[in-house]
Amino acid sequence: MNLRDLRYVLAVAELGHFGRAASACNVSQPTLSGQILKLEEELGVTLFERIGKSVQTTMAGEDILRHARRAVTAADDIISCARAHRDPRAGPLRLGIIPTLGPYLMPLVLPRVRETMPEMLLMLVEDLTSRLVHPVADGQLDAAIIASDPEVPGLSEDFLFDEPFWVVAPASHPLAARKSIAAADIDPKALLLLHDGHCLRDQALDLCGHPELGDQSMADMRATSLDTLLHMAAAGYGVTLVPHLALLGDKPLPGTLVARPLTGFQPFRRVRLISRATSPRRQAIQDLAALIRANLPEALSAKAAGARAKKGCAS
Repeated sequence: MNLRDLRYVLAVAELGHFGRAASACNVSQPTLSGQILKLEEELGVTLFERIGKSVQTTMAGEDILRHARRAVTAADDIISCARAHRDPRAGPLRLGIIPTLGPYLMPLVLPRVRETMPEMLLMLVEDLTSRLVHPVADGQLDAAIIASDPEVPGLSEDFLFDEPFWVVAPASHPLAARKSIAAADIDPKALLLLHDGHCLRDQALDLCGHPELGDQSMADMRATSLDTLLHMAAAGYGVTLVPHLALLGDKPLPGTLVARPLTGFQPFRRVRLISRATSPRRQAIQDLAALIRANLPEALSAKAAGARAKKGCAS
């Protein structure tokens, strides 16, 4: 058994196909299949079951894969640790980010990383929170920027910023006449949401929904992106909640939409950078967190957050 064979096994499990796994590992399919067969003979168990043209991991394979991931991650950590001692920022940094942050935060961050940390290559993975947290814990990603509690042990969090929510509605909507809008004043049946899996959807439900009903009392329409939500609101299908960063760019709101700040108890989401507490790239991750905090728009700065907190205490 060697690390190369474990990487072959992990590639097959991830891609569900021997041919694609071989291409990903830069070997021929017969070579990869032969090495996995030797490993199965050595272990005395079958790792994969062929079903038509697809491959399914066996029960024994699932157990062994967990150990294989830890072994490969530990080996990669040795290399990363040595590189980090030479230069903590050097080399690729695999960074996950959620879709409701990526298009709005990364344009602020990437040029500064390129300018001040040219030795660091950010490799971005945009996905839902549930599909980022475990890859960070398993070592497949070095870090991830999320906006909810990761709820996984062994992860370290670097606070980035608190991002207020804004209510976006057509100018003709009764709420548009207000300078600010309380969550309790939003009709849940008119609230447009993202599809299941988006943390922004869950946060909207917490702020404006009825916990005893889940989201059954919310608008029937769902969207896969913030842009689609805005166009649905512009077409008159309802109102929606949008994180502040999505409103700070040069792109105007579609149609006659207007944005009003949301008020009430904690009308914001906490954005944090998560990583493994034992990661050999901790220094680089902390440097990245500091860079992000230093390059936030004034509306999201620590000073602005303090002002919002004082206002909330006074109201």
